[in-house]
Amino acid sequence: MTEFYQGRAWIELSRAALRHNVELLQALLPLNCALMPAVKANAYGHGAVLIARELNTLGINAFCVATVFEGIELRQGGVAGEILILGYTHPQYVPLLVQYHLTQTILDHCYALELNACGQIINVHIKLDTGMHRLGESCENLDKIKRIFTCQFLCVTGAYTHLYEDDLTLPSNREAALTQGKAFYQVIGHLKHIGCQIPKAHILASSGLLHCSEIGGDYARAGIALYGQLSTNDEWKKAGVVLKPVLSLKARITLIREIAEGEGAGYGHQFQAKRNTKIAVAAIGYGDGIPRSLSNGVGAALVQGCVAPIVGRICMDQTLLDVTDIPSVVSGDTAVFIGASGEQEIMACDVAEQAGTISNEILSRLGGRLEREAV
Repeated sequence: MTEFYQGRAWIELSRAALRHNVELLQALLPLNCALMPAVKANAYGHGAVLIARELNTLGINAFCVATVFEGIELRQGGVAGEILILGYTHPQYVPLLVQYHLTQTILDHCYALELNACGQIINVHIKLDTGMHRLGESCENLDKIKRIFTCQFLCVTGAYTHLYEDDLTLPSNREAALTQGKAFYQVIGHLKHIGCQIPKAHILASSGLLHCSEIGGDYARAGIALYGQLSTNDEWKKAGVVLKPVLSLKARITLIREIAEGEGAGYGHQFQAKRNTKIAVAAIGYGDGIPRSLSNGVGAALVQGCVAPIVGRICMDQTLLDVTDIPSVVSGDTAVFIGASGEQEIMACDVAEQAGTISNEILSRLGGRLEREAV
């Protein structure tokens, strides 16, 4: 029997959309630069193993994640290629870096000494702080950076930095990004001049690749754009490219019920019917990642190509929809919370705007109990 994944609530992933986005982003890459997709946070909620294995089939063999256990999940899922851990790994887990052939980021000189003291050879990329002031050894601390190369058990295979401006369409932000790039490459050039080997240097993420690709580098750590999304509706207007969303979020309608004018529904009866109302119960809730802030008509789903407002409070496992104006709806129909239905579409950034956040957060919070399937 073929596995059935559409029983309650699920995510569909479009292989065609993913391929389209990969090809589009590859066309924007600087000379001799390759994609290093960010598949952290379960590939922004899409399903890290599913996405990375699909990317392997498209010839992509470098990935970045946030944690050692995200990297292990990829390896155990059969993902090939370099896997760079962008965040902190406790020295106790150095044996896991070795066992699963993972590359660790060096957060600063002191952290390099901690990892080196473990006495096991690991591949590392050095993070340089060029202005983000988050992780990384300051690019002004050349002596400390040089001393990292003397650590006996650290094999430096790359170095990178991160741009702190998110809207690179603004001239002042572009100038800040270019200044960061200049500082980064000055350090890289100095290190190479004194004989330090740095096989890979990288700086670009999604926004940089779309709007400031002249900064260059050996990798582009594409994240949100790879999934056919951008953080806000404003970014979509400025994108200049046609990305295709990979993810659709859907749920089964389990029950149709009618309530009379004046009756309430849901917790606290925060929904009060102003007319005889038909309500559909969708088998999805904030436990699956639907923001509770979309309650009481702020958000909506699509049913049979029509907009169905969310009514009452979103529950952990259920969401109520007003389907009064969709007379043909029946139990067993599908409600689309992100994605297209008929001529209507709800984008992740639409949901994010309603919830007062960015699409990155909406997607990365999609729950583990959602079935995920590539179609």
